[in-house]
Amino acid sequence: MDGYLGYDRYECSGEPNYRNGTKPKRVRSKYGEFEVDMPQDRQSSFEPQVLPKRKKDISSIDDKIISMYAKGMTVRQISETIEDIYGFEISEGMVSDVTDKLLPKIEEWQNRPLSAVYPVVFIHAVYFSVRDDGVIRKLAAYVVLGINEDGKKEVLTITAGENESSKYWLSVLNSLKNRGIKDILILCSDGLTGIKEVITAVFPPAGQQRCIVHMVRNTLKYVANKDMKAFAKDLKTIYTTG
Repeated sequence: MDGYLGYDRYECSGEPNYRNGTKPKRVRSKYGEFEVDMPQDRQSSFEPQVLPKRKKDISSIDDKIISMYAKGMTVRQISETIEDIYGFEISEGMVSDVTDKLLPKIEEWQNRPLSAVYPVVFIHAVYFSVRDDGVIRKLAAYVVLGINEDGKKEVLTITAGENESSKYWLSVLNSLKNRGIKDILILCSDGLTGIKEVITAVFPPAGQQRCIVHMVRNTLKYVANKDMKAFAKDLKTIYTTG
């Protein structure tokens, strides 16, 4: 209604049309039945988009918007897709309002307390492309995966940064320490320059293990394609023996 009338509730406006209270409406959804207060305008010209007039069974538009956003679609692409599928237009501002609701949840997840001890922790940076002011550039997602005391995998954090560096990993590991981790038995990483010193600085007792996957990949770079399968089989024997 704010977008339709062009001004917020309780604001003064010289427009001939204005709010005219609400009307209750019983709706069915995946959460069961519930009642909503449908806003009305004086001229009765307002047409709700997500919950149209005379429609009493709705799908979760917010969930679909968030799902498309998570798959990397832009705000404009989401707006156009919703129009193609459902036949009504939603503004890019509305899409942004829906996706912005995720930010407090993300912040809460990023700052949640962690266990005091993790037997094994893996750290790795994954590169992905993002669009920034119309320009595609690469960012690094710093991912920390822990194996907890119950033997279950747990993503401890994911943070975005520029090119992978040991200096940035220092800040990531310190944040994990501040969230409650006191001891890591084995911390597995690739061969990034300076990473060993960073691990020792933050978690001195932690044993350090070079990531076998990275070591195998680096080794296979020097093997001819026709010999790679047989070579990898023999290499696996080396890493799994003893």
